[in-house]
Amino acid sequence: MQWLYDVAYFFGGVFLTNALPHFISGLMGRPFQSPFAKPPGEGLSSSTVNVLWGFLNLVIAYVLLCRVGNFNLRATDQIIAAGLGVLLFGTITARLFGRFYGGNEPVSTVVMKEYGTPDETL
Repeated sequence: MQWLYDVAYFFGGVFLTNALPHFISGLMGRPFQSPFAKPPGEGLSSSTVNVLWGFLNLVIAYVLLCRVGNFNLRATDQIIAAGLGVLLFGTITARLFGRFYGGNEPVSTVVMKEYGTPDETL
């Protein structure tokens, strides 16, 4: 049964990672992609929707990390399970949302696309 707890901790890390950008963007008053936008995951939702969605993700993360089993920050296997959830989901979302914000390309390429080469701007 221990492996079931590790699965719960893994998904707790996933939901914790998903909560952060939604909640923070909402607190800053900025729209952000959410499953409720049109098209889902690509369109922007209001800051209020993102605060609510981020808070729901925090609640789910809390339940999975703190109410399932006996999560211990000093237990290496439990930290690895949660950390892998954070790392895997963070990497996936960085790639997915990087296409909207230019995060998948080096800065110089993004700048050159937007402003042109130095010769073109003169």
